[in-house]
Amino acid sequence: MQSRNGNFILELQKIIGTEGVLTDPSSLKAYDCDGYAPVRNPPIAVALPRSTEHVSEIVKLCNRMHIPFTPRGSGTGLSGGATTMCGGILICTTRLNQILEIDYVNRRLTAQAGVVNTYLTKAVKAKGFHYAPDPSSQGACTVGGNVAENAGGPHTLKYGVTTNHVTGLTMVMPDGEIVKLGGKAENPNGYDLVGIVVGSEGTMGIVTEVIVRLTPIPQQVRTLLAIFEQVEDATRTVSDIVAAGVLPAALEMIDTFIIKACEEAFHLGFPDDAVAVLIIEVDGLEAGLDAEADRAKEIAMLNGAREVRVASSERERALLWKARKQSFGALGRLGLSMVTHDGVIPRTKLPEVLKQVKAISDKYGILSGNVFHAGDGNLHPNLMFDVNSPLQVENVRLAGEEILRLCVEVGGSISGEHGIGVEKLDAMAVLFNPDDLALMQNLKAVFNSNELCNPGKIFPDARRCWETEHGPHIAQAAGRGAAV
Repeated sequence: MQSRNGNFILELQKIIGTEGVLTDPSSLKAYDCDGYAPVRNPPIAVALPRSTEHVSEIVKLCNRMHIPFTPRGSGTGLSGGATTMCGGILICTTRLNQILEIDYVNRRLTAQAGVVNTYLTKAVKAKGFHYAPDPSSQGACTVGGNVAENAGGPHTLKYGVTTNHVTGLTMVMPDGEIVKLGGKAENPNGYDLVGIVVGSEGTMGIVTEVIVRLTPIPQQVRTLLAIFEQVEDATRTVSDIVAAGVLPAALEMIDTFIIKACEEAFHLGFPDDAVAVLIIEVDGLEAGLDAEADRAKEIAMLNGAREVRVASSERERALLWKARKQSFGALGRLGLSMVTHDGVIPRTKLPEVLKQVKAISDKYGILSGNVFHAGDGNLHPNLMFDVNSPLQVENVRLAGEEILRLCVEVGGSISGEHGIGVEKLDAMAVLFNPDDLALMQNLKAVFNSNELCNPGKIFPDARRCWETEHGPHIAQAAGRGAAV
């Protein structure tokens, strides 16, 4: 095996050069997991290609030598989708970082997969456009990773998720063939292959270029902060705002645990005795926008809001969003690891589900806080734990399983934007029956017949390749959420 790997590395270096291949243990340690910390496994190498053709040649080499390969962007994913569970290499797209074309006439932008999300908007903002999907990690995550996970963000409520903004892809198939799917057109003929690939978590190929839709920047924005002393009052406000016919661009909730962490980190002026706050943002044409903001404020006050603040400047608006966008960083100051779930529930179920999430966390002795897309019922319970404690690793896994089952029981789903990856393998069987799972696996096999492309992900029986690579004890440890 060592000789085989050595020969493989030499061949890999011939394709992209020695500086494009990482093999030393200290470098590989930085790539042993993505944002899902409980499960880790270092690759045998990290490949850093600079072109679609490089990716194609690497994939063809992997096929010849039967080496598994896993695509990765910046590693900000939260479900283990970019972890090499079955051995092999990581193909990291961060050097594919060029914006290739901006077509203002057709409102399209073409970028390589390694371009950081926020750079798309920076490139077109001066012309009055932006790229609407805005994951909270948008300052680091790549557009290729967003495509893999069908990423959302705070403004999903009005603008939709990644799949609503991607019209074309260049992809290296699992056998190394380069294909182009879709294009600049709004509604191309034939099957929606772009829609199939977006959200497939890198199991159908490696996306190297993306054509995205450019959206005009709204003429005006109003951003409000509603402060509550009861979680139930805040969640009722969410449903009432939408029921009243107001469609906010964003409707985000932050609970007291996160509020305190953000205040200690950034000193934003949030009341540290608030139990929950809502960030409510409406945007659009100037005419009528104040009426929408006033209606949202009125609903919040009728539901018991202690105070509703309206950002009076872009700076104040940016500070409000800093709490939401950098809340995970604020929690990092606690010195603990974190698992962030993303189950989805009906908005009307928010009060009861949040109570049960707290009860589940307490049951397992896990610190938890919530900061989430309340408008579309996309929960983000943040479960804090010590990754060096086997008991806490096990408890955070068990707590997560109960939370996901709860989401399904109330009529929701197990993932809104983070994907299944490794984290939610078993939960797939809670949401889907065996026939559903078999149909999805048959579809994947059309693209990825030899299981070399990002193996060990999404489906419950994917654990088989963990056993092949590491032995049954590793598969069992990973199933318990332990580090591998």
